[in-house]
Amino acid sequence: MESKLNLSQYSKEELIELITLYSKNWLAMDGVWFQSVERELGMDAAMQHDAEAWRRFTVIEAKRIKEFLKLPEHAGLEGLAKALQLRFYAHINRDDIEIVGNTLTYTAIDCRVQTARKRKGMALHPCKSVGLVEYTGFAQTIDDRFTCECVSCYPDITDASCCCKWLFTLHE
Repeated sequence: MESKLNLSQYSKEELIELITLYSKNWLAMDGVWFQSVERELGMDAAMQHDAEAWRRFTVIEAKRIKEFLKLPEHAGLEGLAKALQLRFYAHINRDDIEIVGNTLTYTAIDCRVQTARKRKGMALHPCKSVGLVEYTGFAQTIDDRFTCECVSCYPDITDASCCCKWLFTLHE
């Protein structure tokens, strides 16, 4: 018997709950493979593999979101803001987006990855180097005129009010 998920049978509230479930499951899978490599080969190897996975995944994710939103080739600051809000983990993390002039600041106020690592008594994830790969690749897929720089991210925390903060500059 062929089985196909029929999403139309669910209410809007149930579909939102399902998106949350899928987002948490995806993030759990990301953490499980990372921790497996971390335990077996150490943090440096895990970070190397993480960077390579994000280098590829972030472009795939950005292209799909860009297509879904029907964004133009040069989507600009507003396009990037819309796209960031549709990332898989954006739905389950608390964040803030601020546009000033030709820049967009993305702030992750609360990060489930770091929260989970703290809860498990693990060292914080040194995500700055991978974040640069991830956020640069994502932004440049949305609009190739963006540059990305880290304002604050572990292990280089300059803003203790958030988990991480990234600055995107649009060069026209």
